[in-house]
Amino acid sequence: MPLRLAALLFSLIGFNLAMADSPADRWNLADLYSSVDEWNVDASRLEAQMKELATCKGHLGDSAARFKKCLDLQADIGKRFRRMIVYSSEQLAEDTGAAAYLELSQRTEVLDARLNEASSFMDPEILRLGKERIARFLAQDASLKQYRHPLDEILRLAPHTLDSGGESLIAQFGLMSGAGRSAYSILTNADIPWPAIKLSTGEEVRLDASAYTKYREAPNRDDRKHVMDAFFGAFKIYERTLGVMLYSQLKEGSVFARVRKYPDSITRALDARRVPVAVIDMLIAQTNANLPTLHRYFRLRAKILGVPQMQYYDIYPPLVHSDIKFPLATAKQLVLEAVAPLGQDYVATMDKGFNNRWMDAYPRKNKLSGAHMAGFAYDVHPYVLMNYNDDYASVTTMAHEWGHAMHSHLANHAQPFVTANYPIFIAEIASTFDEQLLLDRVLKTAKNDDERLLYLGSALEGLRATFFRQAMFAEFERSVHALVDRGEPLAGAGVTKIYCDILKRYHGAAEGVVGIDDAYCVEWAYIPHFYNPFYVYQYATSIAASSLFAQKVGSGEPGALQRYLDLLRAGGSDYPYELVKSAGVDLASPAPYQALVARMNTIMDEIESILAKRK
Repeated sequence: MPLRLAALLFSLIGFNLAMADSPADRWNLADLYSSVDEWNVDASRLEAQMKELATCKGHLGDSAARFKKCLDLQADIGKRFRRMIVYSSEQLAEDTGAAAYLELSQRTEVLDARLNEASSFMDPEILRLGKERIARFLAQDASLKQYRHPLDEILRLAPHTLDSGGESLIAQFGLMSGAGRSAYSILTNADIPWPAIKLSTGEEVRLDASAYTKYREAPNRDDRKHVMDAFFGAFKIYERTLGVMLYSQLKEGSVFARVRKYPDSITRALDARRVPVAVIDMLIAQTNANLPTLHRYFRLRAKILGVPQMQYYDIYPPLVHSDIKFPLATAKQLVLEAVAPLGQDYVATMDKGFNNRWMDAYPRKNKLSGAHMAGFAYDVHPYVLMNYNDDYASVTTMAHEWGHAMHSHLANHAQPFVTANYPIFIAEIASTFDEQLLLDRVLKTAKNDDERLLYLGSALEGLRATFFRQAMFAEFERSVHALVDRGEPLAGAGVTKIYCDILKRYHGAAEGVVGIDDAYCVEWAYIPHFYNPFYVYQYATSIAASSLFAQKVGSGEPGALQRYLDLLRAGGSDYPYELVKSAGVDLASPAPYQALVARMNTIMDEIESILAKRK
């Protein structure tokens, strides 16, 4: 008989009370490979498999059996290589200063380019076979069923796929594409002489990107202005150069759209996963329709901060200062209790990961900053990187990343390798859903209104940053890509003007909601995601989807929980927009965006109620 959930929470957790950064708090990459030598063995196998794959060229259509053998070989290559990628990338994440780890990562990049070239004949040859012949193969061999969706993804792109020579040429150009992105990375991470400033505390800081994200939250308002003035002033100096870099990336997208016979860059980018352009259009329309809610948040923020009018440099300081500490063991317990509504199996698997070194928890010298989840090692388990800091922000980050980890675990166990990997369009649903569950959990036991304000304020800022800010970026991208698609020139100053108009509209500058100095309109140059076209909109659509899923599950709508878990288990077995729609949320409709806005207003209602009691 299965354990009761309450018993599971208290008997299976087994919290680790060891000192920070003990071996138990670091991930175990030996689950992937016991050593680099073992990794090298798989690299040799990969070399042999690439040669074997070459024998498939021109023979995919010989028979259903030969067709399956070649597809199985390609899948095995992909599965092996992804495991290798996780090992090499996470070794480097452990110590970005280790030359041996950097070399291993670079070897992986070279292998990636070679694999792309070695398999470049596959798609054109599948297209030559055609739908009817492949349908006959599928009918002859039931074991080919797992390839039905991946094959459909290839066949439906027939109008946009070149012959084998053309595809091979594009694959070879893979090492040359992204020059704008590469130059941007070097300039902003290594070459810009970041300014040094002196804060009101007497502390002197060098304002690189990492320091900017820290000190823009400074409690002293003059310090915040000083930080923003200096940081964006550095970008302004290089506005012309940065404009050339972005324009180069935009032109590359426009060229590939024409080569692939798409009408424009956005259609090509979204068609990779058959996401309707109507999704972005609805996102932008709904965001603009609900700007009054965003403006309400800014006015509330001004009230809490005690400033007469919000300025752009007032956006980042936390609404409530808190000295509450959340040790790692406490965070694990809170997250486990938060996800209890998702069922006993979900909780037990997460607990297993906590206690079996799936996570590298604490910051260290040369460790990669931030947080991420790597779920590509299909036959192993997900890996979570944290830089845990004993604060509530770290707890929410843990809930977020473990939402990703559980998504990968469920998909990897429910799907064959070829349909297990899910796209970003779905990925952020699982992570933000678990964040909502965490908020529900901590509010239940908050000891006082100050603690409630900490949690509510954190959630509110998360909704602003993840929904409204990312939607703003999407609107900016739509504008600049469309301009370049039309063949119009675009310099740095022009990019700044386009961004400035959108930035001020979203923040209600004309209505006196948030004052924005024109000097801050070069902020577009600070956003690296613009070098990955039409990517960030998915953060906004995902958190909108998770808001509606949470509403449905929380209200006890019949079948809602099962449909949500089935979505996670579905991995990449169908097109992402269709998977989400089948689970009950249509992202081309207003409903999910309205659910998010309603949630945001509910949180603000509660905050205002707390503030009213203090008058």
